[in-house]
Amino acid sequence: MMSRQAPWSRPELRAPLGWWQKQADSHKDGLCALLLAVLAFVPTLSKIGAQIGDLPQRPAGALSFGLILAQTLPLAARRRWPTGTLSVVGCAFAVYQALGFATTFGSLGLYLAVYSAGAHQVRLRLGSAAVASAAYAALAVVLNRLGSPLGVPDYLAFYLTLTVIWLVGGTVRTRRIEEAQRRRLAAEVATATERARIARELHDVVTHHVTAMVVQADAGQFLLTSAPERAREGLSAVSDTGRRALTELRHLLGVLEATGDSPAADPAHTDRAPTLGRLGDLVEQARSAGQPVEFREQGERRPQPADVELAAYRVVQEALTNAMKHATGQPTKVVVQHGEERIEIGVSTDAPDDSPTAAPVTRKPGPAGGRGLAGLRARVRMVNGELEAGPRPEGGFEIRATIPSKSLQE
Repeated sequence: MMSRQAPWSRPELRAPLGWWQKQADSHKDGLCALLLAVLAFVPTLSKIGAQIGDLPQRPAGALSFGLILAQTLPLAARRRWPTGTLSVVGCAFAVYQALGFATTFGSLGLYLAVYSAGAHQVRLRLGSAAVASAAYAALAVVLNRLGSPLGVPDYLAFYLTLTVIWLVGGTVRTRRIEEAQRRRLAAEVATATERARIARELHDVVTHHVTAMVVQADAGQFLLTSAPERAREGLSAVSDTGRRALTELRHLLGVLEATGDSPAADPAHTDRAPTLGRLGDLVEQARSAGQPVEFREQGERRPQPADVELAAYRVVQEALTNAMKHATGQPTKVVVQHGEERIEIGVSTDAPDDSPTAAPVTRKPGPAGGRGLAGLRARVRMVNGELEAGPRPEGGFEIRATIPSKSLQE
């Protein structure tokens, strides 16, 4: 059974339709005005048109031809000058009707001019409507004086028809403005969301690597005189960390775009993308900075969507960054459990030696209000996960995250 195709989907109509859609509004209006003017002189279409008055018909002549053109050609400017277009077309229509010329298809230009006034006029819309109404009342009086057989109900019906057309144009204009406002607000929200995403990524990358470099450099200062060999190792670690930071920043700048494409989407960057498989690199970097880290993975690791992998990676990265910054040298445990329905991450750090019962100095600026953890909570929520962070009863600090598993193999 063959399916029906829409008329405009046929190959012979696609090219003209595509050409028409590419034209500017002014060109479209000009072509429509020209077409209406040509159709006004087609005898078979003379029965279709706007007519009021029913005066005895007068033979056509040069004046009637000029008035027909005055009712059609000005429509080429109906979007740019809707009020002027309606004034010219309306006056030509009124004179044409008062002189008793035969109805033509071109008289439909009045309807299009009234619609355009409602759809495209920006200012003084009510004032223009009042002036147009007064002009129409004057035309009804003139037609009545010239012997028109029509009564008040006839004139009122024609007026209501014009009013409805004008209101339809006004409704279209209102909806167009509302749609433009929705698009503008959506663009602003998208821009703010993208800026927040870039800020989170930059915070996670820069803070982690710079913290590691600061810790390594501070340790190197004390080793310059007491253990030069170890100091050189520390400086080498600083250099390696800086290179890793530059590499990840280049990768980040290459993939941060408004489309939200995943960092791992480009095969050329897969080996540098923050994923669950690179958690070991984070741990080794923390260890090289002097942070004793115990790392365990439980369960079978399965391929996950890029947003899930990135969220899990950033949880561990932020936790290790806080540990190196606020509990330098204290034992830290990282446990990642891969389940069928969720990924559970736990990172705990013992309290600093000078305050064995207090939470890490993460309270400067506070675990719940810090920019890193706040951004981390937002990131985890975006993948429908949950994040908890706070001091442990026995001392120290702990971050726990639960992220729903969405295996790509399912």
